[in-house]
Amino acid sequence: MKLDTKAIRYLTVEDWRVLTAVEMGSRNHEVVPTPLIQQISNLRGGSGVHKCISTLAKANLIAKVKNAKYDGYRLTYGGIDYLALNAHRKSSTVYSVGNQIGVGKESDIYVVASDSGLQRVLKIHRLGRISFRTVKTNRDYLRNRSSGSWMYMSRLAALKEFTFMQVLRDNGIPTPEPIAQNRHTIVMSLIDAFPLRQISSVPDPASLYAELLELIVRLASFGLIHGDFNEFNILVKEDAAPSSSLNSDEPPTITLTPIVIDFPQMISISHPDAEYYFDRDVNCIKRFFERRFHFTSDESGPFFKDATSNVTKRLDVEAEASGFSKKMARELEKYMKEVGVDGDGGVSGEGAKQAEDRASIGAEDDDDDECDAPQSVGDGKDVADQPRLPDATLFPGNADPTIPDADLNATFTVLDIKDFDQGGGPMGVGLEAAPSVAPTTRTISKKAAGWAI
Repeated sequence: MKLDTKAIRYLTVEDWRVLTAVEMGSRNHEVVPTPLIQQISNLRGGSGVHKCISTLAKANLIAKVKNAKYDGYRLTYGGIDYLALNAHRKSSTVYSVGNQIGVGKESDIYVVASDSGLQRVLKIHRLGRISFRTVKTNRDYLRNRSSGSWMYMSRLAALKEFTFMQVLRDNGIPTPEPIAQNRHTIVMSLIDAFPLRQISSVPDPASLYAELLELIVRLASFGLIHGDFNEFNILVKEDAAPSSSLNSDEPPTITLTPIVIDFPQMISISHPDAEYYFDRDVNCIKRFFERRFHFTSDESGPFFKDATSNVTKRLDVEAEASGFSKKMARELEKYMKEVGVDGDGGVSGEGAKQAEDRASIGAEDDDDDECDAPQSVGDGKDVADQPRLPDATLFPGNADPTIPDADLNATFTVLDIKDFDQGGGPMGVGLEAAPSVAPTTRTISKKAAGWAI
């Protein structure tokens, strides 16, 4: 589904409390009874709760289930998106939302900005968006939530990716900088790079090839297998080094640096299928370089046995200590297999066709199927495909003078929330002061949005 932030600025404190109550009730109920919503929200008078429910339903944040045995509502993806955005807003992580730069079977990617105008990437995990039809709709979330709760599993996928990004970046693996994680969303740094699948030629394919295979081996030496290491999940960044020559007219030396993204499929080398996924990652890179750059290495390998013979540090254990436990990993893997997502980017049936149609936009016709269509075209994968602002701040006072203020305001939707959630959601986010924004900036943004008085 598409992220629509138009209604977020109009929600009152009572609306947020009712929306939070529906989320908390969803832990035990697939359809949250209206009396329970009123009890959890602790609002005086039933009419106020029903008014808030009506407001939230009109904004498609909650929905009434047809043919339910009792009067109640369920939380929609839009509702949990708003709760996560509100938490990021209160922590000053996200202030405005820009255009969508990637879409996949299991995630949506957006450009966002902080209150200081620093551009970032918001990744929204949406496990079950395509394949959830294969799960029984009458399954109770609490008794069997490892198989039925898309909210819980999307949060697990976000937590897993955020945790692995932290431990990998701390140990020298090139990844985007993880900034914040809340519910099913991750905020990370925006990488000014191109997806490998969009690059038609490189000056030295042998060097880039060796560097990518070295990354696979380094991950294995840390006890990890990426599981989806292909051209869709690798960004290539250009770093210009100044020329060492005295001749100032000589162009700088360009160095290509690969950046690894998309980690929900990452597994430990102790996994029963670890060798299969390791070999598949290696073969995907080999086939891509042979097909795209007409480069074939004379050396065989690397091999799983050699790569894991000298494990220097177990980052899978470190990730478990950081909060993503083995139990969570088993629950997530079981859910992804049960609903049709097998953990390697594949789905079955009608969902596979829809996902393939969505993911193959811009891809070459000769892409190898064995390396899988992109599990989530995002994290900056399609940055080059979409119009994107340069690395300048968002707001008129600090913006690049070459960019008209009208273009900035037209590109971004300001999350200028009218009222603030005073209760703090179930994720433990407390009340924080609203970000300080100059009155002129807020007035200009409101006028651009068409609702300033």
